[in-house]
Amino acid sequence: MQKMLRITGLLFFAILILVEPSLEYPVDGYAESGIRRLERLRIRIDDSLRGFVPPKGGQKSINEIRLNFVDTTVAFRDSTPEPLAMLLDPLSQAPAAKPVHPPRLRLKNAADTLYSTLGIFPRANKELQQRLNALFANRDRSYSLALLEITPGQAPRYGGIREHLQYSPGSVGKLAIAVGIFEELSRLFPGDIEARKQLLRKRMIVAENWIHHDDHGVPFYDIASGVSAFRPIKEGDVFSLWEWIDHMISPSSNAAASTVWKEAMLIRHFGEHYPPSKEEENAFFDTTPKSVLSEMALSIVNDPLRRIGIAEADWRLGSFFTNTGQRRVPGGGGSFATPRGLLLFLLRLEQGRVIDEWSSLEIKRLMYMTEKRIRYASAPRLSDCAVYFKSGSLYRCQPEPGFQCGKYKGNRDNYMNSVAIVERPDGKIYLVALMSNVLRINSAVEHQTLATYIDRIIDQ
Repeated sequence: MQKMLRITGLLFFAILILVEPSLEYPVDGYAESGIRRLERLRIRIDDSLRGFVPPKGGQKSINEIRLNFVDTTVAFRDSTPEPLAMLLDPLSQAPAAKPVHPPRLRLKNAADTLYSTLGIFPRANKELQQRLNALFANRDRSYSLALLEITPGQAPRYGGIREHLQYSPGSVGKLAIAVGIFEELSRLFPGDIEARKQLLRKRMIVAENWIHHDDHGVPFYDIASGVSAFRPIKEGDVFSLWEWIDHMISPSSNAAASTVWKEAMLIRHFGEHYPPSKEEENAFFDTTPKSVLSEMALSIVNDPLRRIGIAEADWRLGSFFTNTGQRRVPGGGGSFATPRGLLLFLLRLEQGRVIDEWSSLEIKRLMYMTEKRIRYASAPRLSDCAVYFKSGSLYRCQPEPGFQCGKYKGNRDNYMNSVAIVERPDGKIYLVALMSNVLRINSAVEHQTLATYIDRIIDQ
């Protein structure tokens, strides 16, 4: 699915902001979440319904998905075991012998934020770094990568290639909206996980003009009739809040992203009086100064990232994903990210420190790929692996003799971003953030190819 803007004249250009559909969350998650498409997927796997069945790595049960850094220790060759969360967090205090929860990161000032971002990962592993250097030696210098292997029982291995480079994150930025909505839920119901679940399941939201304009399709499934469809969201469509979040992360719907962000703002403003009536909601957005709305929106999606040690230079979301959203709530400051910032997010997710353990686990479940795999995650070598994934892209084309503009093949800009947690059948686990802006090549295929090479490097 794609959205293309063409402007004719002396300078023609085209823009595409991802996405192809790639559906996530565990296949047996309907009872827990109420996400209806999951029931259709479960029936397919049971051979009761024709349709695509996920690869082996995409058929994990909801109870098989866990956070890998909570209550985990790592043994070094010449030292006693140390808690893995402590090894990777120089700002944490010394833990008890058997920690139940890793300590929450408390940042005192901007210097602490910068230090936590630069110093959070181990020194680059010599052998791993050499292999990564060889892999990218003859590739475009726009490639940037951060890689961390966290296989249980082994010392973590880190390597990077120009991991400080900033790029537009594209739809990877929707993960920040997911963090924002779960943060607001935790503020609304501190310590009450069941209340958060009930709101996610029972809060039904009607699609309104916030969805315009977006042509990304999402899955529809009627439990009673068994009728299914895949199409863009239209005004009047109704989904639970949990389904809206799933649509935002899975098929990467821009309409869903703006709707979820809008709901997070309503929770922030109305608090215990959420959900508001339609009249109260309209009055809030119509009468509140645009500057106040903008400040609130940016705080919701960016402040939680700062609290887990991600510096603004390493990840920032600056505007809504639909035109209507941008018009009603102006953004500011731009959107950008670096591989090291995105990798730090994956690390904090695995530590259970993105808000709290429950929120971290839910976001990881939402990233779990259960249907069609795309781009980096589509590498055949990863078919048996559990892949927790988000991708984002943006390409632009301009006139060039002999050049044919194509999907993910821009000659002006050709951004492609992939973040993934890969859990292999042999027990190896690694986190990877890959960003690039290589012009005139099919960047989706290139990321797929690099996924194969990187996985081979993990074997070495």
